[in-house]
Amino acid sequence: MFDIAFSEIALIAVVALVVIGPERLPRVARTLGHMFGRLQRYVNDVKADINREIELDELRKLKAEVHSAAQDIERSVSQAAHEVEGGVRSVEQQINATVAEAAAGGETPAAAGEAPPPAPAGAESAPDTELAPAPSAASEPPARQATLPGLDRI
Repeated sequence: MFDIAFSEIALIAVVALVVIGPERLPRVARTLGHMFGRLQRYVNDVKADINREIELDELRKLKAEVHSAAQDIERSVSQAAHEVEGGVRSVEQQINATVAEAAAGGETPAAAGEAPPPAPAGAESAPDTELAPAPSAASEPPARQATLPGLDRI
């Protein structure tokens, strides 16, 4: 901080010894040491306060960035939800229109010669209901599925 050489310090000590005197010099040196310590503590406290303010300012900026990013994500999710909702309404309107046309014409889409809707992907193909015999009321009830002991108490 200060560029003071040893020769300058020695000169200051000799002048202080002559001016202050040998009896009061130790007390003055002690007082100056205490004051210098207080000055260092004060400077360190100011530095710490400045560093805290800088970190706090950085945290505020980070909070603002995260908040704006969260708002952007919220807007995009809301927009996507509105688009999906609009698509669902469109499909619902198309289904209602098809059902209304079928009801007005008196025939179902299957009876009009249209193919039945395709089965969902991964679903097993079910046997035609016309070929499968209807279950009779006199048949036995289905077998009970095995469960773990104590599971029925839960």
